[in-house]
Amino acid sequence: MNIKTLVVGPLKTNCYIVNIDNECLIIDPGAEFNRLKKAVKDYKVVGCLVTHFHQDHIEALEEVLSTYEVEINQVNSSKFNFEIIETPGHTFDSKTFYFKNEKIMFTGDFLFLNSIGRTDLGGNNQDMLISLKLIQKYPDDITIYPGHGLTTTLGAEKKHFSNYF
Repeated sequence: MNIKTLVVGPLKTNCYIVNIDNECLIIDPGAEFNRLKKAVKDYKVVGCLVTHFHQDHIEALEEVLSTYEVEINQVNSSKFNFEIIETPGHTFDSKTFYFKNEKIMFTGDFLFLNSIGRTDLGGNNQDMLISLKLIQKYPDDITIYPGHGLTTTLGAEKKHFSNYF
């Protein structure tokens, strides 16, 4: 699995293009559809995953759905095997996509390097705490691909969890 990060829009949102062979997924198509379209031109787009529905993560969503005839959070390929984990807190609809075989999570604005997402933009603290407790059961060596900023590992972020409880 290869992962390309496009940093898009005024809030510098991470849009991910994940490919295996000639197929790809688009994760959080934030903005700059023409740039995104160029980045996936060599692949068959088989799905679009959305971690949550804040504008900076979905600005190009309608163009992606209509251009590639895919549906939100559904994948038309057997090459991609992942679990959808409901992780509300930042928003009520926040999701994390866990690719177990590759030890990768796409967390949107739920988890960041040395931080968690704000809860005052459509979420709440109680849900965030429940989600953090849920995610603790996953292995420490998982690489986190957040909605903004640099990658981290789940183990590194677990060390901060006690600050949030």
